[in-house]
Amino acid sequence: MTDKELCRMAESAAEAAYNPYSRFAVGAALLCSDGSVYTGCNIENASFTPTVCAERVAVFKAVSDGKRDFVKIAIAGGKNGRLDGICPPCGVCRQVLSEFCKCDFKVLLAFCGGHKIYTLGELLPVSFEFAGE
Repeated sequence: MTDKELCRMAESAAEAAYNPYSRFAVGAALLCSDGSVYTGCNIENASFTPTVCAERVAVFKAVSDGKRDFVKIAIAGGKNGRLDGICPPCGVCRQVLSEFCKCDFKVLLAFCGGHKIYTLGELLPVSFEFAGE
């Protein structure tokens, strides 16, 4: 799958966003190593804390289907449906991605007319790692 196709899937996923409070729609498309793609959209809640980001929806859908090997993710978002600027993942989403992805994992930030590519390591240079037994 090309980067452009994955970005288009993220843009389409943003159309399903439930965002009555912020009016900021976000879509994500996560490519797995087997070629399957999981999409997600942001889902807001009146009390804000239970709101879930598009990236986490996509990751959690994939993980709940037994997927653990991811290639790249595309993210698209914007106010009132306008996808004219990049929409980087929040800190929580970066940390969730770091649970399953290596530093060289590609993060495509889509915007109207193109995309920018970052690695997860660039977006989250120091992630939390469980130091348990």
